Amino acid sequence: MTASTTPRPFISLSRVSLVALHDLIQATIAFELAVWVRHQTLGNDQPFFFAWPNTLIFVAICAVVFWRVGLYRGIWHYASVTDLVTIVKGVTLGALIFLPALFLITRLQDFPRTSLLLVWPLLVIQLSLPRLAYRLLKDGNLSAVFERAHDDRVPVLLVGAGSTAEVFIREMSRPGAPYNVVGIIDDKPGRIGRDIRGVRVMDIVDRIPEAVARLDAKGLRPQRLLLATEKITADGLRALLTRADGLGMTLARLPRLTDFHGGQGGPAGPAIRPLAMEDLLGRPQKVLDRDSMRRLIAGRRVMVTGAGGTIGSELVRQIALLAPTHITLLDNGEHALYQIDMELATAHSGLSRSAVLADVRDDARVAHVFAGERPELVFHAAAFKHVPLSEQNPHEAVLTNVIGSRNIARACLRHDVDTMVLISTDKAVNPTSVMGVSKRLAEMYCQALGREGEAAQTRFVAVRFGNVLGSTGSVVPLFQKQIAAGGPVTVTDPATTRFFMTTREAVELVLQASAMDASQHVPGTVFVLDMGEPVKIVDLARQMIRLVGLQPDKDIAIRFTGMRPGEKLHEELSHEAEDLTPTAQDGILRAAPRTMSLSDIDHTFDMLRDAARREDLGSVLELIREAVPEFTPRDFDQPSAAQ
Repeated sequence: MTASTTPRPFISLSRVSLVALHDLIQATIAFELAVWVRHQTLGNDQPFFFAWPNTLIFVAICAVVFWRVGLYRGIWHYASVTDLVTIVKGVTLGALIFLPALFLITRLQDFPRTSLLLVWPLLVIQLSLPRLAYRLLKDGNLSAVFERAHDDRVPVLLVGAGSTAEVFIREMSRPGAPYNVVGIIDDKPGRIGRDIRGVRVMDIVDRIPEAVARLDAKGLRPQRLLLATEKITADGLRALLTRADGLGMTLARLPRLTDFHGGQGGPAGPAIRPLAMEDLLGRPQKVLDRDSMRRLIAGRRVMVTGAGGTIGSELVRQIALLAPTHITLLDNGEHALYQIDMELATAHSGLSRSAVLADVRDDARVAHVFAGERPELVFHAAAFKHVPLSEQNPHEAVLTNVIGSRNIARACLRHDVDTMVLISTDKAVNPTSVMGVSKRLAEMYCQALGREGEAAQTRFVAVRFGNVLGSTGSVVPLFQKQIAAGGPVTVTDPATTRFFMTTREAVELVLQASAMDASQHVPGTVFVLDMGEPVKIVDLARQMIRLVGLQPDKDIAIRFTGMRPGEKLHEELSHEAEDLTPTAQDGILRAAPRTMSLSDIDHTFDMLRDAARREDLGSVLELIREAVPEFTPRDFDQPSAAQ
């Protein structure tokens, strides 16, 4: 569902006309049948449809009454007790109006008055049964029909007139339910003006303020806007959030239908779901070749370094679903390793696994682990990734991200690993930070190994992408803490932009890139994930504030702090010398190789390792600049305290 600019429509005439025609035909049949039966009981052998002038009067009155009581607005798929009550009301009112009207016109000449006692039940049944039959055909049962609705504490407005809305309205009819659905908004013109369980589909998304104003005039102003559809774009969601914010309403999602049917939640049904940043980021789902991913993993021994981190732990979760014979979890953080190991033990108790405490900087320890674990696939996610902390501790970042990556790559080569996948970052492109340039050096080493003939038995793959929403130390958890504390939310610069991707999406595409057919593999290639459009950090902050029902710059202040050491105003996904070309897989691009010879880069790395261990910053920076000429470091003579 997207925001529409269509003028406000009336009820869809095509559908309403069909419903009206059905109901008036039923009224004709019921009236004639009742009159004919009454004459038969009186011994008058009258033909069927002999009283057609009276029938026309009755049908004309029913047409007006049925329209006024809203009988044509009901959606048959969601027929309920509310619709049955409307039918009874309409038929009763039609009969009561018909009798005096006919008296004024014909003085009830030749009309048996008691035939109305037959018309009433006949017409109620004839109008109800088709609706119930249609509901039975669609749902397979009628249990949902006979749950009555009642007003409740918190008035809400739904967005989406589908099955989720109908089930939610029904659930809110139960005693103790927390919400009263006072209206529905939908983008399907055919549903505007119709009812679901007595709740009106009021208008289109662009006219939410007008719908709220009409409800406010009736004393039913909604306090919350609830999404009852999954079919909405990120742009549409952001527009809804802005509208809700402008009306003083919060925005949230209804549970999925499976949550309702699964009986999750409390006595009043499943709780509504707050929107997450993933909802506002949302991009079209990539079509993945899951068979190739399974072929890559199934029946093989897999190692994940940095297994306790954001990317590493999600890699572990998704790899575990692809039937490896054994998975090695390697991390130097005891608590993080324990958490992912216990999670794996609970979710995949039958999967062979080992949790290994090790530092990738320790070459001897890495070699010992590889000899014992014998991995066939290695996903190298272990790294220092926090930009300001790496600026404060450049030697540590170099030893872990550069030398540690070389240790893993060499071990893969020596132990006949089939594929090594290096997790890289957009900060490696035209780097301005120690963290970024250290990841570029790691890319270069894998590229050099991949291009050398002696490395033919091991395929080296580097996958580069931007920021991961919610990852440890990233901006989203920081903003969440600042908002919870009442602000201010700190943003470096009003123009700062970043590429964002959900953890799940990033890892899925990492696995997909790793699984690409060998015939598509070019030695030394860096795969670049399509990150979509960059997001302004200040817009991200404002959206997060709105998500909790507060107003930016009013309830929560936004403060600009200036760029931190090593940070860039805008990130890039490729260097100008790296021609990006599409691959066979949607969402994955290939960057042309750009590296040094293996002998030269090994020599540079040896000197870089020694300089970092001596904490010789000048030599470290000089060696890095020689290897990565586009590196533009800050002035390290200035204070570098993290902000």
